[in-house]
Amino acid sequence: MRTTARYTALAAAGLLALSTLTACADDAASTASTGSGSKGDGKGTKVKIMVGGLDKVIYLPAMLTQRLGYFDAEGLDVEMLSEPAGVQAETALVSGQVQGAVGFYDHTLDLQVKGKEVESVVQFSHAPGEVEIVSTKAEDDINSPKDFKGKKLGVTGLGSSTDFLTKYLAVKNGVKVSEFTPVAVGAGPTFIAALQQGAIDGGMTTDPTVATILDKKAGKVLLDMRTPQGSEEALGGPYPSSSLYMQTDWVNSHKDTVQKLANAFVKTLKWMSTHSAAEIAEKMPTDYSQGNKLLYSVAIKNTLPMFTKDGVMPKNGPETVEKVLKAFNPNIQNADVDLSKTYTTEFVEKAVG
Repeated sequence: MRTTARYTALAAAGLLALSTLTACADDAASTASTGSGSKGDGKGTKVKIMVGGLDKVIYLPAMLTQRLGYFDAEGLDVEMLSEPAGVQAETALVSGQVQGAVGFYDHTLDLQVKGKEVESVVQFSHAPGEVEIVSTKAEDDINSPKDFKGKKLGVTGLGSSTDFLTKYLAVKNGVKVSEFTPVAVGAGPTFIAALQQGAIDGGMTTDPTVATILDKKAGKVLLDMRTPQGSEEALGGPYPSSSLYMQTDWVNSHKDTVQKLANAFVKTLKWMSTHSAAEIAEKMPTDYSQGNKLLYSVAIKNTLPMFTKDGVMPKNGPETVEKVLKAFNPNIQNADVDLSKTYTTEFVEKAVG
């Protein structure tokens, strides 16, 4: 776990640190808005948000909101930090190192059964945005999740949402969790290297990693969950994934700040729905394209269908997530989850209205 001093040092590095994000999974990156927008006082209300991979397209609204100046316009001074996996963003949140986390909604259910009250306040997506990739070396051996038995499958981190979804796909297709090996390989170059070197037979990842793998012909797509249709086919319903989630006590005691965050993120989601992938890519830090702007635009285009336009939790989404987690997670199988406490639409509804 990183210390506050570590985050502060990285913040000074600003966007330059982002270039090492996927290349070195142990390094965190940080960037901050100025908080000097028209509604601010020149300083702005300080908020720290940990993102489970700032350069992942599934979490694109986090950085895009800053690049569009919407945090500043709300009078917020937002410092965004980055970890390679959502489970690490969750840890930073519950330990009080940050006020918000951008990660998968399913963590709110997992945390509830562990006695932590956390809720999604802005729902970025209604599909996972994840892709199950199979190595070209193993493509003849893995034709569906039924073939996961005995295989080494890459996930961003153990206990991460990619870990959750991989386990669900296995169990749903008759493979026990104990019959395959999840391997924490992060994303980006570390995931690709593991795939090429045979450290994993396949794995679950997102864009831009997916686009790079296909471009290198290092693997093929087994399951595509970047669209609501893909989510329906693989998981049986809408699967709200990337979101801004926060500790419920903090939300209730800082409603004005949370509303400003919701206002900013909803503006971004609306903006995304009316602009092309190329226009969105142009707004992002140049490092994110890793030298190939065209490929990065393709990655964004393929992932855009997962995003909501208003930040509202999709109907029946929480129920799908609970069903998925109950399939393999013994803690949730034996617990009564109060879904109404895992998310709120109070702030996004005001932002939309």
